[in-house]
Amino acid sequence: MDAYCFKCRAKREIKNPKKVTLKNGKPATQGVCAVCGTKVFRIGKS
Repeated sequence: MDAYCFKCRAKREIKNPKKVTLKNGKPATQGVCAVCGTKVFRIGKS
């Protein structure tokens, strides 16, 4: 699964993806950028 990395300014693979649920009940995926190690977050698909 890919997410946008703000540090790389590109879509990158999510390393160590973790399913989370937002306060409003929507699913999301949280992890780290495979290239630079910055935290990335994707709302929706999990």
